[in-house]
Amino acid sequence: MARLSKRMREARSAVERNRDYTLAEGIEILKSAHRTKFDETVEVAVRLGVDPRHADQMVRGVVSLPHGTGKTMRVAVFAKGPKAEEAKKAGADRVGAEDLAEEFQKGEINYDRVIATPDMMAVVGKLGRILGPKGLMPNPKLGTVTMDVAKAVADAKAGQVQYRVEKAGIVHAGVGKLSFDPDKIEDNVRSFVDAIIKAKPAGAKGQYLKGVSLSSTMGPGVRISVASLHQGA
Repeated sequence: MARLSKRMREARSAVERNRDYTLAEGIEILKSAHRTKFDETVEVAVRLGVDPRHADQMVRGVVSLPHGTGKTMRVAVFAKGPKAEEAKKAGADRVGAEDLAEEFQKGEINYDRVIATPDMMAVVGKLGRILGPKGLMPNPKLGTVTMDVAKAVADAKAGQVQYRVEKAGIVHAGVGKLSFDPDKIEDNVRSFVDAIIKAKPAGAKGQYLKGVSLSSTMGPGVRISVASLHQGA
């Protein structure tokens, strides 16, 4: 087992392992433990009472965070004609069709979101094995297969987050930067958790929201009281 650095040992020492903290307390701990020279990402992980192996227990969707993620999103759009022009005006970093598909097939994928108009799915569909594992495959349920490419690009640039439950029943996402004001981090975390609650699948039985934890890129993990999230504490 790898030895923990002195910095990480100090960070973890500030957290009581068996205690659930309020969201405000958790954010305070992460900020006080910050020792790196870069602006760390704040991440939230939600443990759900679902079995994603069953289709009726899949949890997946998108949520627009009120204060964005603090990350510059690079967006690629598959579109032609007027829709391609709309995407460019909306701020897309790359707009193309077959030429963009060729770039992706060569492994040149330096984007955080891929959007496509419905008529381009014949081209994009061939990239499933490349984009799928990276979580970049356009999907109408996520709003990334759409004729309103301008809105899709604007949403992505504004801090829209996609989420999908993993095999272990965990959903996680980056919800801001440590440099954000505490209240902005709180707003983003609550928005993310609220979206997960609203996305509760019909097949989920028993306790749905089992646990929430907060962490930063190089910081400790902090268990957050689910009750405090519900109560707005």
